[in-house]
Amino acid sequence: MNKKIVVLGLGISGLGAAILAKKKGYNVFVSDKGNISEKNKKVLFNYSIDWEEGKHTVKEILNAKEVVKSPGISDQIDIIKQLNNKNIPIISDVEFAFRYTKAKIAAITGSNGKTTTTFLLGGILKNAGYNVLIAGNIGISFALSIAEKKYDYIVLELSSFQLDGIHKFRSDIAIILNITPDHLERYNGKFENYIASKFKITQNQTKKDVLIYNTDDSIVNNIQSQAKKIPISLDKKYEEGGTLDKKKIIIKLNNQTMTIHELGLQGKQNVYNSMAAAIAARIFEVKDSVIKQSMIDFKSLEHRLEHVLTVHGIDFINDSKATNINACWYALESMQKDIIWIVGGIDKGNDYANLDDLVFEKVKAIVCLGKNGQKIIKHFKGKVDVIVQAFSMNEAVNQSYSLAKKGDVVLLSPACASFDLFLNYEDRGLQFKNAVRTL
Repeated sequence: MNKKIVVLGLGISGLGAAILAKKKGYNVFVSDKGNISEKNKKVLFNYSIDWEEGKHTVKEILNAKEVVKSPGISDQIDIIKQLNNKNIPIISDVEFAFRYTKAKIAAITGSNGKTTTTFLLGGILKNAGYNVLIAGNIGISFALSIAEKKYDYIVLELSSFQLDGIHKFRSDIAIILNITPDHLERYNGKFENYIASKFKITQNQTKKDVLIYNTDDSIVNNIQSQAKKIPISLDKKYEEGGTLDKKKIIIKLNNQTMTIHELGLQGKQNVYNSMAAAIAARIFEVKDSVIKQSMIDFKSLEHRLEHVLTVHGIDFINDSKATNINACWYALESMQKDIIWIVGGIDKGNDYANLDDLVFEKVKAIVCLGKNGQKIIKHFKGKVDVIVQAFSMNEAVNQSYSLAKKGDVVLLSPACASFDLFLNYEDRGLQFKNAVRTL
């Protein structure tokens, strides 16, 4: 019997899949077209896992029973096409790890808000005393975690790339928050392909499972599922679901009503996040008192509307994770003060017109950060009194500080990818925080 598994790409997910496969008795081979770090080489050596770097040896890879592919690897590269021609199954680490757990699973996706919802729900379950894993597209390997320990509950953030590689994966609760155009370069420029990937989160659910979905999102509202569908909305009222009533969240489930009066997080997106997490927690039989206290205590995550410092009455907010227009919209919407807005980076085909009303209402100055900000400058010229350019984070923070006055907020919410000046959005956010601390 062929028990050979090839792991393509040795990032966080690939390393975890390789270790889990080895522990389950597979013959494991790791192939990475790039370089493998010395740290990871030591791990592979310790587990007696064969590997290669800087190439993909076709003969070795095509001898696999199945292939676990890193989410970052495009389906369009030659080795993937050859695997498909040979009908060798290609799966994600999520699909592989799912085989080896009997835990209750909540899976969360969406273009925006999924990380916050994942940590919020996971935090509620931990506060309830549950044995819970929080993993997935948050930098924590689902596969490695399963290899090391058994869990009763698992909360997973899933990206579209991870969902592309699932076949039998099924969650007891699926949450889909919103869908806006993103990563279209991976989907032949077709929004409908990206939507189909997101909708895969519910494809294997049964009537015993639950799908929590945002009916205010016109795309999500069309989702079809075998699961029991529980809606959330800011203004629509449902016999069962979540809604907002005079700044209070109302959750109706199984003929019981829970009212949440206070949230630790502000802004419309966080209302959706909180509704979804609260409903999921109730389905997992967490007490109302634990849910409510968890909502009050929860603070924003790093790089997501993170309050950094207040300097001479000026608030500095790090929202570096806002890499698309929709995430930026929610950030602008949540601010209650005049904004000095730091925006820019690698544009992903943004339509800035979607922000015009909020910018006109709230933004007093724009600091355009990045090597090519002409699209931003051209769009907002005449709509904002002051627009300046910056080519480093220190320059952007210093310019913002000089433009702001007491009672204003400086908001880093780039609406763009970070790779022109930074390693990633985390690096961008850390540089922002460091620059603010030197003021």
